Amino acid sequence: MRIVLHGQQAFGQAVLEKLLERGEDVVAVCCAPTKEGKPEDVLATYAREKGLPVHQPASWKTPEALALMESFEADVCMMAYVLLFVPEAVRNAPKYGTFQYHPSLCPLHRGPSSINWPIAMGKDRTGLSIFWPDDGLDEGPIMLQKTCAIGPDETLGDVYFKKLFPMGVDAMLEGLDLVKSGVIIKHDQRLDDGTYEGWFGKKEAELDWSAPVDTVYNTIRAANPAPGAWTMVQGQELKIYDSARADGAGTPGEVVSVTDEGVTVQANGGRILIKRVRSDEGKVPASEWANKAGITAGMTLGQ
Repeated sequence: MRIVLHGQQAFGQAVLEKLLERGEDVVAVCCAPTKEGKPEDVLATYAREKGLPVHQPASWKTPEALALMESFEADVCMMAYVLLFVPEAVRNAPKYGTFQYHPSLCPLHRGPSSINWPIAMGKDRTGLSIFWPDDGLDEGPIMLQKTCAIGPDETLGDVYFKKLFPMGVDAMLEGLDLVKSGVIIKHDQRLDDGTYEGWFGKKEAELDWSAPVDTVYNTIRAANPAPGAWTMVQGQELKIYDSARADGAGTPGEVVSVTDEGVTVQANGGRILIKRVRSDEGKVPASEWANKAGITAGMTLGQ
């Protein structure tokens, strides 16, 4: 079966590695164009090293892009982490069409920050979908889904790199096997039961120390490692990464203690032990930052 792999970054590379390990016939690799001054995508670099043709059109909405996809004479296109919109004519050019990976249980948490939001909302489960994309955003008939738990202390990095990344690579290969076997499963999404959230960006990652402690803690987890939860300290932004919950009452935003273990800050109904932050010297233990910045008990964060 002739395969076009369309993707980018480490996830796309991992899928390509698995395809080549299995001896699959990958006829082309497509990824986003390299931006001026930026390093080449690791998928493109890896594909070139393996002697595969790499194509990086700036848009897939042109007649030239359609002609390019048609020229591959592919049986199927596998979309592994794709950010550029691919129109229907291009998706349908391969004999069996195009299927795609998305790290949520579609139609729940469609959108660009689909891993952050379930964590921020305090959910205990998420998953991934392999689906046949249509012109909607993360919409189209579902081929297969996998679920995984979100541990009470797991971060964005934990859920993605330890669960959704490896599960997703395997699910992409499982999807290919279904296509090869002629079992092209398509279950309709019920979008009326779905959700769409926008970017989990800087605004969403700002900490409100007067909010319930669970909300503060979940925000830190959902933003770790990116975009990084943050708060104001002495008129400057401080990004917060590793943390833990603790019991205790007091005034929200007040620094309760500074110890070798970290900086404990009061929230509503509990406390947050900040263990790691980003300072001018990069990511460092919170205790190291606090000692250099002169942070002491009784000071207030968020101002």
